[in-house]
Amino acid sequence: MDEGKLLETLGNWVTEKELVELTQKLVSIPSHWEVPTLEIEVVEFLEEYFQETGLPYELQTVEGPRSNIIARLPGTGGGRSLAFNGHLDTVPPYTMEAPFGAALRDNRIHGRGTVDMKGPIAAMIMAMLAFHRSGIQLKGDLYFTGVLAEETNSDGSEALIESGFKTDGAIVGEPSAGEYAIGHRGLEWLAVEIIGKSAHGGVPEAGINAIVNAAKFIMRVQEKVVPRLKGIQNPWMGPSVMNFGRIEGGTQPSTVADRCTILLDRRYTPAEELADVLSEYEEILEELKREDPKFHGVLRRMESSLMKKYDHVPMETSPEDPLVHCVKASLEAVRGVPPGLTTRRGWTDAAILNYYGKIATVVYGPGDISRSHNPHEYITVEELVEGFQVYALIAAKYCQLAQAL
Repeated sequence: MDEGKLLETLGNWVTEKELVELTQKLVSIPSHWEVPTLEIEVVEFLEEYFQETGLPYELQTVEGPRSNIIARLPGTGGGRSLAFNGHLDTVPPYTMEAPFGAALRDNRIHGRGTVDMKGPIAAMIMAMLAFHRSGIQLKGDLYFTGVLAEETNSDGSEALIESGFKTDGAIVGEPSAGEYAIGHRGLEWLAVEIIGKSAHGGVPEAGINAIVNAAKFIMRVQEKVVPRLKGIQNPWMGPSVMNFGRIEGGTQPSTVADRCTILLDRRYTPAEELADVLSEYEEILEELKREDPKFHGVLRRMESSLMKKYDHVPMETSPEDPLVHCVKASLEAVRGVPPGLTTRRGWTDAAILNYYGKIATVVYGPGDISRSHNPHEYITVEELVEGFQVYALIAAKYCQLAQAL
């Protein structure tokens, strides 16, 4: 394959201006969890856009009026199928100024979702549109799957896989700063509620201080769990880790606290099972109760992080998978240097496609993840063009061209 000729030909069928304008339009439509319509308006826009451009698509009901949107370019046959996957929701703007203005300044598009991940989505769609307009056919089918609620409970990708959707490979377009990921850790958010007994602060011995007992739990975890996690290493995702993120308890200084809640974040590798992750904390609670019968603690999984059916499992794709080779070769062809493999990836929908859908999955997207959820979020025009070119080459290599150029 003449990669330069292919990119030049495809580049003649879409323009940089189109790519920028599609990104700006997507960003201009709020689609976070504080919006009553959530992602519905973005899906409606994409539906109109696919109609206007002639890309075949379908809507896939997720819940009530909310739908995933799936575009498909059918191949001629004999090639591998590939899905570009992107989430249509964002986090709220929080303190951003003009979060949905999508202003273009100094070759940067500013606003909520520019890099996470409406810019990458625009690059994916433009890559498909370039093949569609040019008439350059692929042997394998090429899909775009625009999914819902990755920032909350991932019910879009869950519904996608539950529907039986299947491809040979998938690219999840989370920003990756010119690198790629073939693995990331599983995620579990846990709440530990320590239950005590209230009493007047003048007679603290009449009560059971939940804050004091919470401190005992925290210290025991630091002593027993944290050191063990450092030894659980995975070459594609790093070590298992945990973090105490919030603690809250008591009512006032003069009252013995009868409740204290600890929230923690636990990231685990395929070497661990979720049941083992949970039991490790439960065993510590039981151990502390054996030492002090007045100690009482309850562990629960936080509802805010629970999916309908699936868990936030780890993602791991073999480095020898054909898709990984195609991603590496495409990134090197466009960027001019061999790409790095990142092991510092947060949880993504790639785990759902990979673990539950049995689809070889790689995370790659234009832009830098450090700008995600940031009050100064932006993506550059150069990054968008790079993403378009990399996605186009991945599709050509993985799905295979139906004819020589």
